[in-house]
Amino acid sequence: MFTLDLDDLRALVTDTTGKPPVRIDAMPGGASTRKFFRVQLASAPGSAVAMFVPDLDKSDEIVKDTKPRRWPYLEVQELLSERGIRVPSLIADGTAKGWTLVEDLGDDTMAEHLLAHPHRKPLVYETAVRDLARAQLRLADLPDDSVVRTRAFDFDLLRWELDHFREWGMDALDRPLPAADRAEFDAISDRLARRISSLPRGFVHRDYQSRNLMVIHGTDARIDLAWVDFQDSLMGPSVYDLVALLNDSYQSFDRAFVEQRLADYAEEKGLGGEERSLLVRHFDLVTVQRKLKDAGRFVFIDRVKKDSSYLQFVEPTLHKVRVSLDRLIDDPDMARLRRILQSVLS
Repeated sequence: MFTLDLDDLRALVTDTTGKPPVRIDAMPGGASTRKFFRVQLASAPGSAVAMFVPDLDKSDEIVKDTKPRRWPYLEVQELLSERGIRVPSLIADGTAKGWTLVEDLGDDTMAEHLLAHPHRKPLVYETAVRDLARAQLRLADLPDDSVVRTRAFDFDLLRWELDHFREWGMDALDRPLPAADRAEFDAISDRLARRISSLPRGFVHRDYQSRNLMVIHGTDARIDLAWVDFQDSLMGPSVYDLVALLNDSYQSFDRAFVEQRLADYAEEKGLGGEERSLLVRHFDLVTVQRKLKDAGRFVFIDRVKKDSSYLQFVEPTLHKVRVSLDRLIDDPDMARLRRILQSVLS
């Protein structure tokens, strides 16, 4: 467990650039324990972003007994950069004391960009899905020793996430299931986790959404994006990142928009007619699992991490579950799950 010490950061900057930092300013962070700082440098490139991680190995999720060779952020950053995917360049590795220093890409996340330029939404999202499709093709063949290959959306993780929703999205909100419904929910969760874990696996960013994509060039004619927050990348179904992007809890979409973006993705991947139909089906199925987990996670962040800012997204997230369950009404398990969750989804 590392202790946040800005003197360690100052020493890292001085050792790397030859000069101490001009200024260090705290930056807003997300729901994790990581802390971010913008560092004004005395020389080019002028500024950098420092990230502090108090415990590089700790997670409150289910984890397998695997030990990466180095901090996953650094390994995945190197992999993505080598495969031509735009990510912040590494300036200095200070992970011996919990720090890393990377390129400053500014503050224009995709979410912020859309607030300022809402008319660019179709272009921004088409760019994001086509970037994802190309990246998946480039990452189809991963090194045997890649940390990404040691982690997967397997049955255990997917099932844990559904339990996480039940614990925080229902029990913690005083909406516990009756015993019979609880048994059926558990059985359906087992089958849903097995179905998703059996889908063909490839590289998954895991949180490919509007707050984790940076706009580094934006006009009405062209958008260039960069990826951040990729340290948890793992193996999983290719549709997973599409669900994170096109059913983003922080954004709203109509179904026609979503299906057009799925078509853009399918075109970029060269998918045929049957593959496109399966893509849409799998998109809705994975949406149910992912968005239930997200809803529970937002309550967990409020109750455990004392950050209530995510509670506003619980209902929009559950609405996305409801929409996908309605589209899967011909699936017996999804029809039963819809009935069980009526008290939460209504």
